[in-house]
Amino acid sequence: MEVETIAREVVDCAFAIHRDLGPGFLESVYEAVLAKTLEARGLHVIRQKAISFSYNGLLFDEGFKVDLVVEDEFVVELKSVERIAAVHGKQLLTYLRLMELPLGLLINFGAATFKEGVQRVVNNDTNFSASRLRLHE
Repeated sequence: MEVETIAREVVDCAFAIHRDLGPGFLESVYEAVLAKTLEARGLHVIRQKAISFSYNGLLFDEGFKVDLVVEDEFVVELKSVERIAAVHGKQLLTYLRLMELPLGLLINFGAATFKEGVQRVVNNDTNFSASRLRLHE
């Protein structure tokens, strides 16, 4: 499945969840609901996937955990905070670089509107058909 197709599916599901549940739940709740919703659409989802990395010749297996990996090629980092901080985007970009993946979404379910809570993060790849998020109707 193309990465843009995966992104559209994630956005559709996350938008519906934000509309139906609204802000106020813990991040872990949104993670569970989004994972199950994506799986119901036939997508393969891994929750809390560990990412290993090396530094100075040493391997660290416990370094990072990604909230969701969809179809083994798309990362979703979830938050449930009043405002996204710059460090949250950097966190997702680090995951994308370590996993050598081109695109991910940072989704903050704590934002008042879905639009202000979603952000695309691109890892050194400009070959995407859409630079804006679109929702299926």
